Order: sequence, then C-alpha cells, then structure tokens
Amino acid sequence: MDTREIETFVDEGFVAVRGAFPRDWAREARDIMWSQIGPDPHDRSTWTERVCWAYDTTGAPVFDKIVNAPRLVETYDALVGLGRWAPRREVGMFPIRFPEGDEDADSPPDDGWHIDASFAGPDGRYHVNLWSRERALLMLFLFSDVGEEDAPTRIRSGSHRDVPMLLESFGAQGTDVFSIGEQWDAVSQKRSEVLATGSAGDVFVCHPFLIHAAQKHRGHEARFLSQPALPLREPLVLDRDGDADGDYSPVEQAVRLGLGR
Repeated sequence: MDTREIETFVDEGFVAVRGAFPRDWAREARDIMWSQIGPDPHDRSTWTERVCWAYDTTGAPVFDKIVNAPRLVETYDALVGLGRWAPRREVGMFPIRFPEGDEDADSPPDDGWHIDASFAGPDGRYHVNLWSRERALLMLFLFSDVGEEDAPTRIRSGSHRDVPMLLESFGAQGTDVFSIGEQWDAVSQKRSEVLATGSAGDVFVCHPFLIHAAQKHRGHEARFLSQPALPLREPLVLDRDGDADGDYSPVEQAVRLGLGR
C-alpha cells in the first residue's frame, strides 16, 4: 500500500482493494454457496427469502486462496502490522441477499447502524472493547458484482473515529454491541455515507470500529458477500512509549486520533 492509501484508511476507515482475487474464484465460491442454501440459482420462483445466511461446510481450497490472496496479505501487514494478525482459512458468513422487487417493502430487520463484535463476553454475548480484542479488521468480500441497487453495505466514512470515546468507559470487558445499538447511529450521524459497490473480486478492508449497515436489495441478481474478521494476535496497543515492537499501526493510529491523542 502507498502512503495515500494508508492515510485514507486512517481518515475514512476503509480502503477498497479492487481485483483482490480473480473473478473465476468468485464464481467458484458462488457455486459452492448456492449448494449450501435452498434457493435454486436457475429458478427465481424459489427466491422467496430476503436473505439466506450461509457458511461454507466443504472446506474448499478456493476460500483459503481468496482470504490469503497476495494483495490482501500485503494490506493486512500494512494496516495491522507484520506479525500482529493471525491468518484465517475461510471467509466467514455469507449474507446472501435477494431482490425484493416491491419498492414499498419494509426495510430489512438487520439494517441498523452498528459495528461488528469481536469476542465473547462473560455474559455469553458478543462484545467489543477499546483495544478491539481478537479483531484486527472488518472485511467485505464481494463475490458478485454489486451496484447501487444491489444492497451494497452502507458505510459511514470516518465513523471509526467516533467509536473510541464511546468504548473507553467500558474498560477491558467492553460492552455487548447490541445493548448500545442506538448509540452507534447517534455518534456517527454527522458522517457522510458511502456505498460498498464494486465488482466480484473486490474487497473493502475496514477498520474494526467502522460503523456500517445493511439495506434492502432493489436490484435483479442475488448478491453474494462475506464479512469475516481478520483475527488479531493480541489486543491493540494504544500507548507504545518505549515499546520495542515499533510504531503504531494505522489501525492503532485511528483509535488514538478518536481518543484525541
């Protein structure tokens, strides 16, 4: 990554890696995921659900190749730091969204503004804390072409810098992401909205605190996307004075800026 791309990530909370993996790999992955769900890709009368959640159960090598594509590994190193992230061998859950047709249909129930959780808390719920325990990055892998009508993820640009002050008071145990759900929207309302559009093979590499949301599918083709976390070997370090590990990573820099440091 060049300096401009890293600065964009720190300021806006994401960077789009275009053509991160080949379209042929995306097509192979889609074929596998179609086999995991009920709808038939060739029979639209079976597309009766708004969204089908799926996870690869085959262990197909293509998913390992995709998440560890060379350009993505370079991006992980640049944003998180060499040796500070842990590799994964699959691409996580797929929310596969289908065209809804009716413009007057209600918004989907999962379209609220939020950040993704990163670890299981003592109460059994999914938590997040200031040091982003266990999550280095949020990633949006596009496995189909996604235009403005195809339910692209909505992103509030720069909202990752609104989150640290909110999380600071919860300490190391963090907070259940759902218990303060309305606050994700409130703290980021001033931010401009960006749509995660692109072609199959593109990946939006995002700060773990980036506030985002789903939306209704107004297009014509099924939308395939996965949204895995990149694992973090150790929690972020926000005070590195005298630390032999080197400078702050761009992920850490953004958190510090959000704290006013």
